[in-house]
Amino acid sequence: MSRTALILGAGLGGLVAAETLRKLLPTSDRVIAVDRAERHFFPPSLLWLMVGARKPEDFTRSLDRLIGRGVEFRHGDVTRIDPQRREVAIAGESLAADALVIALGAEYAAEAIPGLAQAGLNLYTMEGATAIRDALARFEGGRIVVLTAAPMYKCPAAPYEAALLLESHLRKRGVRDQATIEFFAAEPRPMVVTGPELGAAVRGMIEARGIAYHPEHQVKEIDPAAHRIGFANGASADYDLLLYVPPHRAPAVAREAGLTNETGWIPVDRHTLQTQFENVFALGDITTIPLKMGRPLPKAGVFAHGQAEVVAHNIARAWTGKGTPRQFAGEGMCFIEAGGGRAGIGKGNFYAEPTPQVEMHGPNLFWHAGKILYEKYWLYRRF
Repeated sequence: MSRTALILGAGLGGLVAAETLRKLLPTSDRVIAVDRAERHFFPPSLLWLMVGARKPEDFTRSLDRLIGRGVEFRHGDVTRIDPQRREVAIAGESLAADALVIALGAEYAAEAIPGLAQAGLNLYTMEGATAIRDALARFEGGRIVVLTAAPMYKCPAAPYEAALLLESHLRKRGVRDQATIEFFAAEPRPMVVTGPELGAAVRGMIEARGIAYHPEHQVKEIDPAAHRIGFANGASADYDLLLYVPPHRAPAVAREAGLTNETGWIPVDRHTLQTQFENVFALGDITTIPLKMGRPLPKAGVFAHGQAEVVAHNIARAWTGKGTPRQFAGEGMCFIEAGGGRAGIGKGNFYAEPTPQVEMHGPNLFWHAGKILYEKYWLYRRF
């Protein structure tokens, strides 16, 4: 009997799920991956694009290459999900699945903050990173603000890496002395879930480079014409160049399907990634997994990768009877670029109780090389 596994989203987690299932399942079973984009890009490389160390073509690949690996690819928007029937509408086509894996990621909602999209440049998109690169090439001095618009967002280290790489880039160009750099964070400290010690270490890296750090500044509105940011605590700040991490939300199609809970994200079993619906799984940024400390598991590619392997192996075991059950254990790591050819790494167990147990190593040349090697490995291994 032939079965169909349908993966919605071909980002980091979706790719791993699709390719792992294709490897484990018999050829008579179908594996279908769906994405609204025609090309995949490796998100961590956006930071290098921002400072001119990468070109878009260096870290993008056509998703049509999945066909050569035995995975069917559908390009189009997912317009409807029926989780009870495991039926999905994609660009006018209806598909049914025996197992449905939802890896649609998080949408960016810059419009949730009045003036944000008009005032600044988005650190988390290809268009935004390219525009930042061009703006930095023209920059000769002034006030640069890096802003996190909400306290929870994916890749918790990324905006801090961006600030450090920005400072290093300006220094290399010889215009650092003409620039003031400030970081306004909606969160109380960097990478909150990792604990106060690692947060203090990252803050120390920021401040040691002459970057002023302002925690617990929730942006309320921005006046693009006046180049002024207003915060909920009554403070304000001026800027010449604004780089931001936008608010995140689950895609509307997931919310309309009744998959999300009061947090706005899809709740799943923390070990199997099963949703409330039979044979419907969700993984990566679209999910919410509460931790003992009171905050959710961070949204990060390393977790999506590990969750995808668990889901794929468990689906394959259910269908073939081969292998052993797997559980996602909350292990993860994150590189932290520091500029100047150096990087650190934070890694540990995020399911540890009462608080995650995460240690930081570096920054040094070794971990920077490690991040470069991982980028090359990912693109070679998946495409």
